[in-house]
Amino acid sequence: MHGYSRTRIAGRTVCYTDFGGRGVPLLALHGTFGRGSIFAGLAAGLSGRARVVAPDQRGHGASDGADVFTREAFVEDAALFLRELEIGPAVVFGHSLGGITAYQLAARHPDLVSGLVIEDVGPVMRRPEVEHPVLDVRGWPDRAPTRRALAERIEAAGAPDSDYFMRSAVAEDDHWRLLFDWDTMMAVQEGGLGDWWDDWLGSTCPALVMRGGRSTLLPVALAEEMVRRRANTRLVEFPAAGHWIHDDDPEGVAHAVAGFLDDSDDEPS
Repeated sequence: MHGYSRTRIAGRTVCYTDFGGRGVPLLALHGTFGRGSIFAGLAAGLSGRARVVAPDQRGHGASDGADVFTREAFVEDAALFLRELEIGPAVVFGHSLGGITAYQLAARHPDLVSGLVIEDVGPVMRRPEVEHPVLDVRGWPDRAPTRRALAERIEAAGAPDSDYFMRSAVAEDDHWRLLFDWDTMMAVQEGGLGDWWDDWLGSTCPALVMRGGRSTLLPVALAEEMVRRRANTRLVEFPAAGHWIHDDDPEGVAHAVAGFLDDSDDEPS
């Protein structure tokens, strides 16, 4: 079991999970509602191949709170984090909104990013390209007497997968609560809405795009366009997986990422 480490960035405490081990540094950025520890399976699958370091991003997990949830804020956090830990340039793995942060980081701070792994998100987050770019969680329950009761309440509110949300649940006194705030999560999602093609096309490092066949967040036509328009990029499909590919097919994701790392090592510098 890996515990939290802490660092200070721009006056805020950022908690992160450093899974340790040998290999290339890999910064893992969770999506909305997530936390760094969700990448335990990925880290295990890449043992000996990558050192996975995964922060709790602003508004999430055990890191200090924040008032601003713009794209610029998330990208700057990631850049400062890599510089503070002195682990750049790193391969940056980003799931969902973390994927947008990943390719924006590569475009705006190319010296910090040696490769990109983008999990089930594209360069456009808006209708009509994406049918449901925001999950409306306003007013959802954030506490209950027991863990099971909290999970049941979240499912009743409309959660597509309560297990993902419950990874941010903690026991406190006589109840269980979530580490994040639902209104904050709305602000985080809304900050990700837009057309980010310039950022996606703004870097030249090797990139791997992973798409879940049962997910609606990255339509197949958009995924294929990402690869067609950006050099040094390839697409891997996971037909049976949903949006959380790293949970639905952990072995497949680890295999794809390990292969990507091997291919990147073989490329001439």
